[in-house]
Amino acid sequence: MTLIVRPDRRAPTAVHMLWVRVGSIDEVDGTSGVAHVLEHMLFKGTPDLKPGEFSHRIAALGGRENAFTSRDATAYHQQVPAHRIEDVMRLEADRFARNQWPDEEFWRELAVVKEERLQVVEELPRARLFEALKAMAFQASPVRRPIIGWMSDIEAMTPQDVRDFYQRWYVPGNAALVIVGDVDVQQVRAQAEQHFGTLAARAVPPRKPRDEPEQTGPRRLEYRAAVDQSLVVLAYKVPRWTGGDDPANQDALALAVLAAVLDGHSGARLERALVRAVGPGGRRSADSVEAFYGLMGRGPQLFFLSAVPAQGVGTQAVEAALKAELARIARDGISPAELARVKTQWMAAEVFQLDSMFNQARELGNDWINGLDVDAGERLMTALRGVTAAQVQSVAQRYFSERQLNTAVLLPDPDRRAGALAARPIDPAR
Repeated sequence: MTLIVRPDRRAPTAVHMLWVRVGSIDEVDGTSGVAHVLEHMLFKGTPDLKPGEFSHRIAALGGRENAFTSRDATAYHQQVPAHRIEDVMRLEADRFARNQWPDEEFWRELAVVKEERLQVVEELPRARLFEALKAMAFQASPVRRPIIGWMSDIEAMTPQDVRDFYQRWYVPGNAALVIVGDVDVQQVRAQAEQHFGTLAARAVPPRKPRDEPEQTGPRRLEYRAAVDQSLVVLAYKVPRWTGGDDPANQDALALAVLAAVLDGHSGARLERALVRAVGPGGRRSADSVEAFYGLMGRGPQLFFLSAVPAQGVGTQAVEAALKAELARIARDGISPAELARVKTQWMAAEVFQLDSMFNQARELGNDWINGLDVDAGERLMTALRGVTAAQVQSVAQRYFSERQLNTAVLLPDPDRRAGALAARPIDPAR
């Protein structure tokens, strides 16, 4: 097991995070969502703790806690008074190594997960659109499956599916303990040796490559739902940053700058051109716009552009407007002022982020998940400062062809809207 400690003595508190390098990317067809369900079950007991008792004990220590599952990892975190960090470590080591629960607890929690999917995906047309888009964009890569899982897989999940996943992936060599706060490094190491170092070591299961076949032409889908406004999303396959110095890593950095130039502040390119109608054409075409690029991850990455068309503007027009902004940068490049503003904002954001012990721990853990060293945050900021305007123009010219494009359009469906209205209960008070 990896131990990462960063002393921060500004307050007598500490953040304790246990990272497991397993997420939805490690699941197989038929059991999507199992990593997330397992995260829920880690709160349901050990031979010495009843269901829910872990959380009660953290609260009794004066702490707060939670957990999350992502595509790449599962993480469990607590913030407590610094002198109680060993108490948390003892509890976390126990449930990491000895998680157990009766079947009836699983069935109760599975109902919670189903309701969660209903609320965060099924009932939100935009969430369903993005889910369908990723499933279309990727054919072989496991990133095509939603983190929370397909509803049919959740409904078919068994207690043994979750126990098998736990036994397979929750091994010391697949985990990292990250502690940030008012702590002594050597003392924390001794405590970690006592509580985690005694756990039986087992081999980390091998991960088979599931490489995505090359996309050789545009893909498109329309999703119709009971919505008032349309949404257009363009997604392009691009490289990710892995900390290297090769051309693909340099391109990833330039793509991060490009995303910020397009949508990194209130006066960014997309906002000015599509929402405020400033510049060539002068016609307002969107109510809102967004550009997003993940930069890092254990799987392939997408560069997203999205827009909600303004009233009276068709989806094809706003789609063309998004592409036009990319084409303008590919043709004319970006200004030194734009580049300087993006870099200044990044540096400021990084400084403010480090004010939070939780954000420090999250960054350190995320870097470990991606196979990076503890100085990756500093190296990334240094690398981003070195990106040139010419590099940004170059990636705009090379990565946004129709061949790599995946388009998803959310469209209002009058029939579905009428059905949704008819299904609503009548309020007798109105």
